[in-house]
Amino acid sequence: MPCCASTEQSLHQALAGGAQPPLALLAGRQRFGHGQRNRPWISPPGGVWLSAALPWPEAPATTAALGLAVAVGLSLQLEALGLAVQLKWPNDLLVDGRKLAGLLPRLSLRGPSIRLARVGVGVNGRNRVPVGAISLLEALGRRTRDSDVSALAARVLAALEWAVFRSTSPELVRELAERRLLVPSEGVTYRQERWQVEGLSVDGALVLRRAGERILLRRSF
Repeated sequence: MPCCASTEQSLHQALAGGAQPPLALLAGRQRFGHGQRNRPWISPPGGVWLSAALPWPEAPATTAALGLAVAVGLSLQLEALGLAVQLKWPNDLLVDGRKLAGLLPRLSLRGPSIRLARVGVGVNGRNRVPVGAISLLEALGRRTRDSDVSALAARVLAALEWAVFRSTSPELVRELAERRLLVPSEGVTYRQERWQVEGLSVDGALVLRRAGERILLRRSF
């Protein structure tokens, strides 16, 4: 679509109308894109703004964490371009400490079983970016076709395909995500206390520890 209000809204309407996964909707720009906690996502021309419905294994206990799987798949695609990618838990990909991509993963359930997976993906390609973000064109440091929307969209689709393929390998996905996890040396603040990041759990939670205590921090989308 050249332009839409939100790819997430368009995907919801398509699924409500009977569309089945795999399905990906790509917009040249969004007027009202949103990310985690319904925060606005600036989506001008030049980036990849996509929402997808994916087939996913039915049993939640034995499947990979959707957000981690997509993050790893996209990291692999960006690393193939020579970039060093970090995962800022729970849903941002950073290059040089600046946000290059964001994810909005969620599972659609039917009773206790997973019906399908949904994920929104935003990747800065050649578009202008806000403070604290980076475009792929800037990250690569050169004029290149790799930052063209069509080439970048193809990499995003390949990342989603990887995520579906590895959806039955939860420990592999966790291990690959943890290798890329941004771990602040000063730790993180939770419940007004300072915690050290230990790693990731198979279901995508952030593992925190302090003074002999260990907790799992989860985020819902």
